[in-house]
Amino acid sequence: MSTVIYAMYDDDHVLLDGAKKVVSKGIHVTDVFSPFPVHGIDDVIGVRKTRLAICAFIYGLTGMSLALIGMRYFMIVDWPMNIGGKPNFSLLQNLPAFIPITFEFTVFCTAHGMAITYFLRNKTLPGMKAKNPDPRTTDDKFVMEIHVEESKEAELIALLKETGAIEINKKAA
Repeated sequence: MSTVIYAMYDDDHVLLDGAKKVVSKGIHVTDVFSPFPVHGIDDVIGVRKTRLAICAFIYGLTGMSLALIGMRYFMIVDWPMNIGGKPNFSLLQNLPAFIPITFEFTVFCTAHGMAITYFLRNKTLPGMKAKNPDPRTTDDKFVMEIHVEESKEAELIALLKETGAIEINKKAA
């Protein structure tokens, strides 16, 4: 049977040093909850790089494609207009005039797609249960979450107290 240990810290530097000590003992830190990004903590606890950049590229490509397809249909196929003497029968000849709209729609689709992906991935949409173990982590406290076997629980709690944890809570996993 395993237990989840939550160690609370009141300073980000103390948390970072504590995480380094815990990881150096071979203990895996599952997650860290903090009110702001703690620089360097990802490398210490072994957080993998995300694939969100690939999603952003796909959303941008989708936005660019939709913009070009839409403008071709609206301005060339459906209702061709002679604006400034430009030929209205070819997308390539009108492309310089379509670039600003294409850029804006690409950014629009990328931004909205990334925001929705972020909320879905972190389960923070309205109505979803939050995973935050302590509401004080949204204000001024930092919490380190560690999954440990019950037999090693006492050793870990002693180690966490040495690292400067101000509060230690445990919960059955």
